[in-house]
Amino acid sequence: MDYQVILSPLALDDLEQIVRYVASHDPQAAERLGNRLLDHAEKLRDLPQRGGNVRSRPGVKKLLLWPYLIFYRVNERSRSVEVLRFWHGAQDPKQLRIG
Repeated sequence: MDYQVILSPLALDDLEQIVRYVASHDPQAAERLGNRLLDHAEKLRDLPQRGGNVRSRPGVKKLLLWPYLIFYRVNERSRSVEVLRFWHGAQDPKQLRIG
């Protein structure tokens, strides 16, 4: 049975910022990247445990779509995956807030 994938407000903001930044240089590439990030997150519907654990944040997992990290949390009870953040690997990890 599939899990429901939910994007948090922070993840939606991240995605919008990523797409806007790339669109300022190449609008077509921005659209492709936004779709790839969403598609990658949606794959968690079938395999929610596929990502690695984040040691410093219990219960949080990460999935890589280089150079981006997708941070998420699995809720087995509701059979849902909450995508918490889309994070560029070059960003300072000390700035990462997960709601």
